[in-house]
Amino acid sequence: MLAVGGCVSTGHPLTEQAAAPPFDPIVFFAGRTEGRGRLKIAFKRPHVTLVEGRGRVNGDGTITLDQTVRRGYAAPTRRTWNLRRVAPGQYVGSLTDATGPVTGKVVGSQLHLAFAMKGGTRAEQWLYLQPGGRTARNIMIVRKLGLPVARLDETITRQ
Repeated sequence: MLAVGGCVSTGHPLTEQAAAPPFDPIVFFAGRTEGRGRLKIAFKRPHVTLVEGRGRVNGDGTITLDQTVRRGYAAPTRRTWNLRRVAPGQYVGSLTDATGPVTGKVVGSQLHLAFAMKGGTRAEQWLYLQPGGRTARNIMIVRKLGLPVARLDETITRQ
């Protein structure tokens, strides 16, 4: 299992500092977004990813984000996020890919999301709002038994 960590970059994404306005995920993901990235899973070749999203703000202030995900040549899949603010800088929600709740915390221009997934894996995402507020860098690390087994590097753009 220790060899798995060597196959996926383990650089800690929290070291990145983005000089941008505070990250408001409800505002950022309202409307159309597009994410383009690279997914590296341990012992597999990297895949190009394309994520097309459509977010809508509901009457209670939550956001529902419907996404179509394309990975390499595989058939597209769909997933849905729901996220609501519960306190300043604190968010909770759900994701169709998650096996439990999604938690989120905003610190300045950074949004940190965490959730459990099928197969005993845990995912953490760090999104960094870039200057101008229309683009965010997304780094997701998936771990199993505490070891990194996948990494996504993605740029998300508001359309």
